Amino acid sequence: METYTGNRGLRIEEPLIFEQDSPGRTGVDLSDVPDVEDRLGGLSRTEPIGLPGLSEPQVMRHYTRLSQKNYAIDAGFYPLGSCTMKHNPRLNEKMARLPGFADVHPLQPESTVQGALELIDTLAHWIKTLTGMPAVAMSPAAGAHGELCGLMTARSALEARGDARKRVLVPDSAHGTNPATAAICGYDVQAIPLNDRGRVDLAALQDALDEDVAAFMLTNPNTCGLFENEILEQAKAVHDAGAFFYCDGANFNAIVGRVRPGDLGIDCMHLNLHKTFSTPHGGGGPGSGPVVLSEALAPYAPIPWVVHGDNGFALIEHAADSGESEPYGRMKSFHGQMGMFVRTLAYMMSHGADGLRQASSDAVLNANYLLARLSDTLSLPYEGPCMHEVLFDDSFLKDTGVTTLNFAKAMIDEGFHPMTMYFPLVVHGALLMEPTETESREGLDQFIYTIRHLAERARSGEADAFQEAPVHAPRRRLDETGAARQPILRWRPDITLGEAAE
Repeated sequence: METYTGNRGLRIEEPLIFEQDSPGRTGVDLSDVPDVEDRLGGLSRTEPIGLPGLSEPQVMRHYTRLSQKNYAIDAGFYPLGSCTMKHNPRLNEKMARLPGFADVHPLQPESTVQGALELIDTLAHWIKTLTGMPAVAMSPAAGAHGELCGLMTARSALEARGDARKRVLVPDSAHGTNPATAAICGYDVQAIPLNDRGRVDLAALQDALDEDVAAFMLTNPNTCGLFENEILEQAKAVHDAGAFFYCDGANFNAIVGRVRPGDLGIDCMHLNLHKTFSTPHGGGGPGSGPVVLSEALAPYAPIPWVVHGDNGFALIEHAADSGESEPYGRMKSFHGQMGMFVRTLAYMMSHGADGLRQASSDAVLNANYLLARLSDTLSLPYEGPCMHEVLFDDSFLKDTGVTTLNFAKAMIDEGFHPMTMYFPLVVHGALLMEPTETESREGLDQFIYTIRHLAERARSGEADAFQEAPVHAPRRRLDETGAARQPILRWRPDITLGEAAE
């Protein structure tokens, strides 16, 4: 039954903040602006500034209600495969707010930021220890930025030896940013197919390698949630061809404390700190993607670096001061994302080596628990155990009239954020689930029972109900195609909500 207000109990309908505008209403009293000389040359504003007028209680209620409509890892199970939606320990947040870290400024004299530089140096040490790599570039701002850093480092090394190679090999199971990064660096991209086990076809890789290949970009564990168990053979083939071996470290959470990438023959690998070390995911916000480098690539790492100087810690910020190294330049302003560094080191130190190893082990255990409990109900594209995420396909929905998207929408009505859909692209109708290490068995069981229930409903002929879902979400079923083709990104009074999704 629809309610008069549109509210449903404590889930309250909330108009846009601009629609609540009442001219002249404000939460603060401001003094009248005194008469001053006009120095704007006739460019003074002639119309209202466009900000809504609301009282303080209205503003508080508006943003509180909006926050209640947002799904988050703090609200419930978030099985978004590939994205690794980890719990963010509150201890990390407390450390990041400490004076000297929260208020540090990148233009302060080195003598006043010795603690911050020591923290960066200590974190770099533990990153190198966990990966078995001799060097790390700390400044890249995100995973894709780290990919760019790694490939630019490899290109610099090739140029230094006078080797102008033109191609980069990228498996079909790699993250989509890998071929984009290679293209940005000016390389031609050649795809390497998978075998029937969901892993890189080693023979196809060997056939593609020649003196024109600059690098091979592998994601391991790959986007099918599987470990590339022929990685040593892959590394040998790549190095025998004179190319560099890049590894996408987005899935390092599955192997940290158990496998050191440096022992696998990898030359460079980026780390998404949010995926492995619990910093906030950010939704495009506070990213950080340090890149570990082999001995062959370390001399070409971008500046800045933290070094141990005569008077404590110092920064190498100019190529002229880098000694025998040949840095290719700078990836970004200043020294990296300090807040993420603090959180990462807090996570490492609070867990210790044994705790980090257990976290990765529990992530793999939880994913395989989903695999074991759902494999008789959903359909698997590849047999065998998985790593930190489990991949299903949509074969179980054949002839039901229910699509992967419909199934995901029905999960919203059940109070779950959907898993990643239609990715990786190599699997038709992919459903990629990643539970992470902090989910309890009780939470996983509730999710499992729900998925089994929805699968049974789909097979019992309830396609119409799936096609209408979600019916309990605040915005119900959106016209996503219309919103994508005619997005309304800015509110104007003459635009109605019915014309497209806001």
